[in-house]
Amino acid sequence: MAYAFAKVLLLKGMQEKMLIDTSAQAQAVMIDLYRRMPGWRKLELVEDANRTARQLAFCGLRSRHPGESLERLRRRLAGLVLGEELAEKVYGPLDAVT
Repeated sequence: MAYAFAKVLLLKGMQEKMLIDTSAQAQAVMIDLYRRMPGWRKLELVEDANRTARQLAFCGLRSRHPGESLERLRRRLAGLVLGEELAEKVYGPLDAVT
């Protein structure tokens, strides 16, 4: 009984922070599915989301910087992903990339 009450409180708190366009019942099912999901599958989902985010960021860079070389676009992406300070340490300044 205490577990069910704690679960309701947890779901109620998560509902405000998660999907505002999803019913409480659907969200409860989704949370239960994620809890039952094996760790390797969760990692796969995170990897897919990260890959998609990088692809979208790269497309945005290509749109904002038409005509730039692939190398410069990749360097710009590194600046977004790593932060400009680290990207410069690892790949050198953007101005040095042709």
